[in-house]
Amino acid sequence: MSTKTLLVVLAAGALLAGCGGQVGQNDNSGNGATPANKNLELVLGVKNEPFYISLQCGAQAAAKAAGYTINTQAPDQFDPTLQGPIVTALGAKKPAGLLIAPTDDKTMAPQMKQIKDSGTKVVEVDTALQDTSIAASSISSDNTKGGELAAQTMAKLTSGKTGSVLVLDTKAGTSTTAARAKGFEEELKKVAPNLKSAGIQFTDNEPSVAAQKVTAAISSTPDLIGVFATNLNSGEGAATGLRSGGKVGQVQLVGFDASPSEVEGLKSGAFQALIAQDPGTIGKAGVEQAIAAIEGKSVQRNISAPLIALTKDDMTTKSEFFYKTKC
Repeated sequence: MSTKTLLVVLAAGALLAGCGGQVGQNDNSGNGATPANKNLELVLGVKNEPFYISLQCGAQAAAKAAGYTINTQAPDQFDPTLQGPIVTALGAKKPAGLLIAPTDDKTMAPQMKQIKDSGTKVVEVDTALQDTSIAASSISSDNTKGGELAAQTMAKLTSGKTGSVLVLDTKAGTSTTAARAKGFEEELKKVAPNLKSAGIQFTDNEPSVAAQKVTAAISSTPDLIGVFATNLNSGEGAATGLRSGGKVGQVQLVGFDASPSEVEGLKSGAFQALIAQDPGTIGKAGVEQAIAAIEGKSVQRNISAPLIALTKDDMTTKSEFFYKTKC
């Protein structure tokens, strides 16, 4: 299996606690002067998810190092109807910068534009809007490349055997997972013509739904040989579905992310591979770009972070890619 780290250009996070501070006036004059307002807000995709906790840890460390404060909020579910009001309420606080993982690539645009128009610098972390005019910078993995890496990994795991492969996506309109699913399907056609797609199923970002989808696929697709889960909730649910169906190890499971439960699953054989991101680096870069925008310095529109394939054989040497549950 390839364990080559892929550095990729990014297109596009979950605890409530963060560092607070007094709110001053925005100083976005672009002259490079130290601003009076050094308060940042981080709005993640969902609470208590290890990927977003790791992202928050990286953001907090970078903000502290730069002398900024950062407050973190997140909705209870990955849902724009829950995330939107959080962003709208930030208008009264007038933060200098907003780092956000938008939960829908269209629906979140009005709220994000409103806070941008109030003078707050907006930076996207992990996910991104289709409208590229709102954020000053977007930081995320190249999710298409991540899907391609997953397909290459699946091809090696199945070793030329024939069969069908199911893809588990989260919610329609989630830019990151949609790109992973598309990259996987297109690359699989190139590198493994012996494998055929069993389609893309949406899980609503719920492990229980992912488990149900896998259980159903085991019954409806006798030649099911692989499952690609595009995020940690889908991966955790897929592992549960394979256990329920008695197919652990027979159906190759490639997950995306490296949550504690997924890492444990890789050790136990529930997963055969994980495509890990580096959320801490995404959070750190997001803060750095937000501060650059606030202080009138040069801002990079798209930034890269690493992706890496993990297997049971090499995971202990790459533990820095394991996601955190607390900072």
